[in-house]
Amino acid sequence: MEESLNDQHGVPPAPGAEQYLALDLVNSVVTSTGGRSRDFLDSPAEVTRWLFTRGLASAEAVLREDDAERLRALRTHIRTLATSSTLGRPAPERALDALNEALRSAPAAALLHWDPTRGLHREADRPDTKVIDHALARLAADAADLLTGPDAERLIACGSTPCNRYLLRHGRRQWCSTRCGDRARAARAYARRTRSGIPDAR
Repeated sequence: MEESLNDQHGVPPAPGAEQYLALDLVNSVVTSTGGRSRDFLDSPAEVTRWLFTRGLASAEAVLREDDAERLRALRTHIRTLATSSTLGRPAPERALDALNEALRSAPAAALLHWDPTRGLHREADRPDTKVIDHALARLAADAADLLTGPDAERLIACGSTPCNRYLLRHGRRQWCSTRCGDRARAARAYARRTRSGIPDAR
């Protein structure tokens, strides 16, 4: 792929986003300092680009606004399940139903193909009319693998307010990026100075 997964408009990928496309999807809407939010799937063109760069659609795919809405809705449901999982709460039935519907929307098995360049290979059958169905099924399956597999216990929300991204924890790291880590450490240092009565050096 020509770009790093989730390396969107200067936003670095969160740990685990290149391993799990579902995590990359969840992180495709970002809240930054000041509470500003940026949705990287806010138009059919951006959805098409996102799917193409992740191998989930061809460059010729033509998606409509209702396709974009379906992907954004799946993102919301996966985020809901991620939140309930990380907080140890029961999984909401509506989110479970949405993922299961996506899983049933397209054949899960990649078909066997042959061509002179690649030889025998497996590839999902993706007619233009079913692009979004196949993408949703792949992302739902990836989310199910993440939420039920050995990496589920490593899934956490970024510990730097107001960031809303998720990541797979490595060691003691609690942040999705160096930027968030620096912000969290600066906030803790400021809180300590405030409690001890030390004036802010700024």
